Amino acid sequence: MPSQVRGKEEDGTGAEDATYPPPALLQRQAHVKDFSTYTDMYNRSVHNPQEFWLEAASEFSWKTSPSGKVLDYNFDITKGKIFVEFMKGAKTNVCYNVLDRNVMEKNLGDKTAFLWEGNSPDNSSVISYWDLLKQVCKFANVLIKLGVKKGDRVAIYLPMIPELVYAMLACARIGAVHSIVFAGFSSESLCERILDSQCVVLITADGVFRGEKPINLKQIADEALQKCNEKMHHVKNCVVVKHLKGRLNNQNEGKFQTAWNSDVDRWLDELMADASEECEPEWLDAEDPLFILYTSGSTGKPKGVVHTVAGYLLYTALTFKYVFDYHENDIYWSTADIGWITGHSYIVYGPLANGATSVMFEGIPTYPHVGRFWEIVQKYKVTQFYTAPTAIRLLMKYGNEAVQKFDLSSLKILGTVGEPINSEAWLWYYNVIGNQRCPIVDTFWQTETGGHVVTPLPAATPLKPGSATFPFFGVVPAVLNEHGKELEGEAEGYLVFKQPWPSIMRTLYGNHERYENTYFKKFPGYYVAGDGCRRDKDGYIWITGRIDDMLNVSGHLLSTAEVEAALTEHPAVAEAAVVSRPHQVKGECLYCFIILKDGIKYTERIAEEVKKQVREKIGPIATPDFIQNAPGLPKTRSGKIMRRVLRQIARNEKDLGDISTLADPSIVEVLFSQRCEAAA
Repeated sequence: MPSQVRGKEEDGTGAEDATYPPPALLQRQAHVKDFSTYTDMYNRSVHNPQEFWLEAASEFSWKTSPSGKVLDYNFDITKGKIFVEFMKGAKTNVCYNVLDRNVMEKNLGDKTAFLWEGNSPDNSSVISYWDLLKQVCKFANVLIKLGVKKGDRVAIYLPMIPELVYAMLACARIGAVHSIVFAGFSSESLCERILDSQCVVLITADGVFRGEKPINLKQIADEALQKCNEKMHHVKNCVVVKHLKGRLNNQNEGKFQTAWNSDVDRWLDELMADASEECEPEWLDAEDPLFILYTSGSTGKPKGVVHTVAGYLLYTALTFKYVFDYHENDIYWSTADIGWITGHSYIVYGPLANGATSVMFEGIPTYPHVGRFWEIVQKYKVTQFYTAPTAIRLLMKYGNEAVQKFDLSSLKILGTVGEPINSEAWLWYYNVIGNQRCPIVDTFWQTETGGHVVTPLPAATPLKPGSATFPFFGVVPAVLNEHGKELEGEAEGYLVFKQPWPSIMRTLYGNHERYENTYFKKFPGYYVAGDGCRRDKDGYIWITGRIDDMLNVSGHLLSTAEVEAALTEHPAVAEAAVVSRPHQVKGECLYCFIILKDGIKYTERIAEEVKKQVREKIGPIATPDFIQNAPGLPKTRSGKIMRRVLRQIARNEKDLGDISTLADPSIVEVLFSQRCEAAA
């Protein structure tokens, strides 16, 4: 271990006392060279936000300037409607800023925008900024020809292929609002999202390989559109990318025979053939919507988070530049899927706004071998690598040998996203992948925040394994107790934010009341993140996990209500309750308690059927790891399930504390005695 490291970090303990200073080599060229520079910039961003954000905005192209305050807001629900406005009255276009500005004004047309790496290592392509601009303009003209107008919503259900980027930027160019649905979601989830935002077009592909597994996306899309039709919403055009056509062997060909409805279905290549490579951008108001992205809600109905044009562009550009200390010749790679907010902000908009070169990866970390990530790092000489703790824990299992075959010396900065990283995984990442010379930016943020809100800066922040450290510019966090009192110094409680930053969400699509109730009602005057946190004696912030009925599985949020609703749709299940349980790879996994209807005997077959039900209803990421047959559930006299007790049963923690409010305390012992053997 480096001599400057303090504490008992070799075994993953004492992480709060162990600090890892920034590498001197990185500090020489860094945008933010040390902690005092960070502090000065941070204070300016908080005390003089008008000046700070106008300076950041000067890097970009604007048709008109803002007419009022640069940042105006109300976070106090007792004083009226919650709102956030950034550069209101200014007009701009995000697509113009991430493409035309780079090609025309910065002469980056020949520079590589994306190094696309397919599922199979022999499938790759290089896309320059000029190529990207042409393809996006053609796609924008296709959408216009299909009747898509400014403000229309367009659903995108695509794998990690270049057409996904073309589609979203084409929407941004013409002022349409993209709603991307992760291509691992079920037809039910896709249908629900299309219906909620009343999308006029769906863009999908014939299919995709995930490792060796072929997935028929067109069939799932067809099922979703059929469900939409049954609910009286008719999507007029389904645009289909030929991604697998011609690449299938005879064995798989049969799996991709799907119906073709000539009234609705359109092949993208045929539409693009005669589309013009020029398309004037639509100049939009700073507060016009850019996209909707759905995230799980605690009621079970997904929430359509709305992000707007100017604030989102500026904040993702700035966080990308400073958090990854991006410089001109760097090769950046985020392993996320564009179907999640990380892919929106840190594969597409943030990197392109900085004229960056990014790797875009279609595959999975273990195909065709467990060293695929490291092979790609070596192949493209990646300098910044951004992935999830789940992936790190998965690859740790295969040992250091899988890493040591590859040259990772190009790496300068490592990052993590999606969930807090445990100390053991942090140290493996730092020691084995970064060879003790790459700082790890452990970024905390959400779909709702649009960009990083609590994060180290690689050349400025001394690191503590597992801590998200300090707020980004313009972000003012606080720690509250249950009664809404701000806690000073060392403290643990609710993580909240006292004022907005440019990319915070503006509303939930079609439901501003739910937006206000979910994020601002509990503690008036604050944005409530839904996470708990601890602030240590040095002021470092440690995220302690969700404080609502949400589950974080492999970095993806799922609501207990959503999973429970899927479980109880099985004809044998009368009632269900879902909690999380620690998992070595996923971080958390789903542990489900089910009560069967009278006269039905629990069998392994029922357990498998129930798991299948959840997988089909929500998607593979929601598949439960444990199903426990329960004669009853621990409930209060008012009928509320005590999830705290169920979590302790799932984890076999016998110290239950006060359970005097339970209507029937004896059920707890019964549930302990019948725990799933695999979880024991």
